[in-house]
Amino acid sequence: MTESIKQITRQTFLSGVVVLPALAAISSVPAQADSSKSSKDAMHYQTTPSDGKQCSGCNFFMPGQDANADGTCQIVDGAISPHGYCMAFSAK
Repeated sequence: MTESIKQITRQTFLSGVVVLPALAAISSVPAQADSSKSSKDAMHYQTTPSDGKQCSGCNFFMPGQDANADGTCQIVDGAISPHGYCMAFSAK
């Protein structure tokens, strides 16, 4: 009986050796996706419009829950004001 307990323990250990790295790789995917975006500083993001151009009129902007709520951007990381502007602006 002791031999079967050791075998189960060994099997459990070996399955953990395979499963844990796979889980770590899966859990790190969202962090890698965000790191593919540029920082606000790198894109010269500002929370005010520039020459009538603002994020709500940009192809890359994804709006929040209402017209004044912060949304997100496909290029710039973090919360983005619909009234903001950055150098990646591309009119809709």
